Formats: sequence, C-alpha cells, structure tokens
Amino acid sequence: MVATAETAPPPRRLDDVPGWFPVLDQTLFNWFLDRQESAGMRGDLLEIGVYMGKSAIFLGRHLRDGEGFTVCDLFGGEAPDDANRAESTKSYSALTRQAFEQNYLSFHDALPRVLQGPSSMVPDEVPPRSCRFVHVDGSHLYEHVHGDIGAAHDLLLPGGIVVLDDFRSEHTPGVSVAAWEAVLNRGLRPICLSTQKLYGTWGDPEPVQEELLAMVEGREDCHLSVQQAAGHRIIRLKSKGMQAPPFPPSRHADIPEPPAATIPTQPTRRPADPPKRPAIPRSRSRKLAADLLPPVVTRAIRKARNR
Repeated sequence: MVATAETAPPPRRLDDVPGWFPVLDQTLFNWFLDRQESAGMRGDLLEIGVYMGKSAIFLGRHLRDGEGFTVCDLFGGEAPDDANRAESTKSYSALTRQAFEQNYLSFHDALPRVLQGPSSMVPDEVPPRSCRFVHVDGSHLYEHVHGDIGAAHDLLLPGGIVVLDDFRSEHTPGVSVAAWEAVLNRGLRPICLSTQKLYGTWGDPEPVQEELLAMVEGREDCHLSVQQAAGHRIIRLKSKGMQAPPFPPSRHADIPEPPAATIPTQPTRRPADPPKRPAIPRSRSRKLAADLLPPVVTRAIRKARNR
C-alpha cells in the first residue's frame, strides 16, 4: 500500500516533515525572531500557506506566553478562482488539514489558530498592527500575492518582519512581480535575500542590516555579498555547507523506527558441471588402437593384457 500523508509514520525530526525550508532560512528565521525577543519586542506570528507544516512547526518554537500564532491555507478547500483552483490541484493535492495538524502536534502541545480558506480572509481575522513576523508562502499568483503583501503591511507592528517565499523561482513569476513591485512602489524595504526568500520591513532596515552583517561576517558557512538596487542596499546570502540550527525532536522520537523492508535473496545456484564426453565403447577403442598405433605397440599391448 502506498503511504499517504495520513498513513505515513509520524515525524521524528523536523526533516521528516515534507516541505521546502532550507537550512539557511531556518538560520535566518531563528536570527530574526531571536533578535526581536532579545529586544523585548512582542507580537503575534502569522503564516500564509503552510503545506505540511514544516516552517509553521519551526515558528511555533518562538511563540511566547501572551502571543498568538495564526496559519491560513486552503487545505484542499474551495479556491477563490479558477487559476488558484488549478494551482492548488496541481501542486498541493496531497495537502489536508488533518495531515498538517498531525505533523504540528507531533512537536507542540497545542495547535495554532487555523484559518481554512483563501488568504483574503486574513485581514478580517487578524487584528491590524498585531504581528511581529509574517511569512507569506501561499498562492504564487500575482493577484493573491499582491493582496498578501498588502495584508502583511497592515498587520505588522512597526519594525516587524515580512518574509516572501519563492520571490525568484522561474515557475513563480507572479511572486517576483508582486515582491519587487512592493519594493519599488509600496514602501517595502528589503533587508536580505536568501536563495528562496526575500526578508523585508516597512521600517528602517539599516539597524537590522548592520547586526545581520556582523553575524554573517563571523561565519565561514555562509557566502555574503552586498548590492545596491534602486536606492536599496540588499544583502545576499548563500549557504556554504551550513548546518541546520538545533531543533528539539518530536514526541515520537523514542518510538522505534519500523524495520526496513528486506528483499529476499535468491538461493545461489551451483554452476552446472560441464557435459562429459560420451565414453567410447571398448570394441570401438580397440579398433581405433589397431588402426592408429604402430604394429609393434599394438602387439606389446596385447601381450601385456594376456599376461
């Protein structure tokens, strides 16, 4: 039987959860969230688009008492338009709310607040100026990403961080257009770029950039470059064999893993013996000897036999 999201064994480590959350972005999420917490900044967390919960599980570790965490996804529900429906069917047909919740509860005692539906419902469900960190990883269609960025702007506290996933992938041009449009026309200030995500703020990016540069320059596992574009300083980061930050194992970590399926081996066949030459009848051998051997030798053989 083929394993589905519901029948697959529970995750034991974060890497066991399906999804796309590179080590560099795990490190950056940790750094931005730890920085906020060290500065005493309080606020809620929001993730738009969760897939199987990998980044949401990671974000949940940074939730503190008195803060809220909201996630939003279609979870296989009705999409708001035909284009979004086709995208969801093609890329996320295996996603169900049950699969997400099972994965999340493998690492946490309680679920975040779950909104099942299009991301357009988020502004009505999350109070404005209530979030310190927003991760946008939902639809890749321009119209939806444009709306998600607008929602992030209204929901973030001053100095809050927004993270836009897939801002540069060749299969997500709608995200690229919406992201750079927000930088050029909607006041979004980029802080840094990873291979997959754009990190930005509607506040002043320079203080956080200076701290980020100081952190990265002390590492040998991260390539760093600083570029200027349209009046913005942009820090570009790339992993060089970076290790994932420590993450506590799930509550299933002590359960023995099922034994690996073994393939029965075929018994080794003994190679067949080469066919024996048929024995030459005695009478025929005598005839051959008489025909081929010299008469002297033939007489000697007969005498020996007679003796």
